[in-house]
Amino acid sequence: MSNTVPTPALARTTGHVRGWKATIAVAMSNYIEAGSIIALATSLTLWQEYFGFSNWVVGLVAALSANAFGAAVGAMIGGPLGDRYGRKFIYTYDLILYMVGTLFVVFAAQAWMLVLGVILTGIAVGAGVPVAWTYIAEQAPGAKRARHVGTAQLAWSLGPAVVFAIATALVPLGLLGSRLIFAHLFVVAFITWWVRRGLAESDIWVEQKKVRDDAAARGEVVTHRGLKELLSRRQNVTALLFLIGVYGLWNMVAGQMGIFMPRVYETAGVASAASQNLLQVLLWTMTVAATYFGFMLLGDKVDRRLLYGIGAVLGLAAWVLLVFAHVTTPLLIAFAVLWGVSAGIGAQAFYALWTAEMFATPYRATAQGVLFFAARILVGVLSYVFPTLLAARGVPFVGMIMIGFLLVALVIGVIGAPDTRGKSLEQIEEERYGATV
Repeated sequence: MSNTVPTPALARTTGHVRGWKATIAVAMSNYIEAGSIIALATSLTLWQEYFGFSNWVVGLVAALSANAFGAAVGAMIGGPLGDRYGRKFIYTYDLILYMVGTLFVVFAAQAWMLVLGVILTGIAVGAGVPVAWTYIAEQAPGAKRARHVGTAQLAWSLGPAVVFAIATALVPLGLLGSRLIFAHLFVVAFITWWVRRGLAESDIWVEQKKVRDDAAARGEVVTHRGLKELLSRRQNVTALLFLIGVYGLWNMVAGQMGIFMPRVYETAGVASAASQNLLQVLLWTMTVAATYFGFMLLGDKVDRRLLYGIGAVLGLAAWVLLVFAHVTTPLLIAFAVLWGVSAGIGAQAFYALWTAEMFATPYRATAQGVLFFAARILVGVLSYVFPTLLAARGVPFVGMIMIGFLLVALVIGVIGAPDTRGKSLEQIEEERYGATV
């Protein structure tokens, strides 16, 4: 990559949706993703009763969803395509596929319709979310990158908070209420897709493409920078392993909580669906607050290693309470508050930030796709057996597994946190790769 930083006039592209409006429009991928997971989580028991599923089939549906395998497949498609054809290319098609998937779920009269809808929505959000994190980071000012990237985390937190609140209100409607929740996601996806039609392409990606096109015009050999090139550099492999340790292990816990937490509450003695949902509303509301007041306001100002460590310790403390203390309503409220704050300033927010910072522009979205793929595959494997383990062995057994994952993620993140605060992506890229990429 050239040492010369392009002037804004050269890098800017057509498209009237820019700045914070663009950030919010792109961040809605996270609202839709998280909303899909929670919509399925709040309806799994109802679908199980309606179609007569066993716990193993429930685990399979969860594993194929936006929470796991479906998103994993989408990420491996969307990431490389985002590097090859541009970030905006993904946003032309991903939500169309998502809307088709949600309609299958809304009108599911047979089990295959539910499964197909879950898979399609999973692939769509898997394609969109990694590119969303990439786009937001690339368009954000270096001194405010955490603030902008935090918008995606904020949207990811709002999705569950809103969906759990709607689910609580619609409990009397049973499965019809769940269908209405998916219908609401269809409407949100359509509005988001409509706004995104005016998005400008990522400036930094456009400049990179121009450099490569000019080199090709001069007769130089220009190869596609994708998965092969990503894995050929030691810096990239090291970063991939670090981020899998931070996000992959944390997401093993968060993924089960996202889809199965109502069942965890039920196993712990909270029988009422409304009470389970209200606990989740509290948890996600705390995540929203912590994301804004913690990550977005402080992520560009304070030591990120410290901020990450605080979030990781709070998450670990939440599960220690759930496993080792006598389960009461106040304890469950404390669990929801601790985990909610932890999630707002913890692994996922930093993962989205660090992944954009630690990889070069030619394969930044590909790296996001690989990491998202790996994380969701891990979640999918555990999701397949988690409901059966929970039913057979109870909260203490699965809780110890969760504590183990969180402890390792805490150590890896604190030790390996990169020093990137306040630096431009171009500066970070030159420090990590030298003058050329």
